[in-house]
Amino acid sequence: MNWDTIQGNWKQLTGQAKLQWGKLTDDDLQVVAGHREQLAGKIQERYGIAKDEAEKQINDWEAKSSDDWLK
Repeated sequence: MNWDTIQGNWKQLTGQAKLQWGKLTDDDLQVVAGHREQLAGKIQERYGIAKDEAEKQINDWEAKSSDDWLK
């Protein structure tokens, strides 16, 4: 699944994002609203990690995401 699909279906995918990054709050995910850079910033903030690591985690999450999540 590419990022455009993730962004377009963000409300349906917030549960999967919460499973991946449990420290993110519902408010965090609502503010992010599918915007990749904002998600990276929230992950950095909540987990105290570098931008490169946050981007790597997002890339890994995106790569393993599937259309099954939208059912």
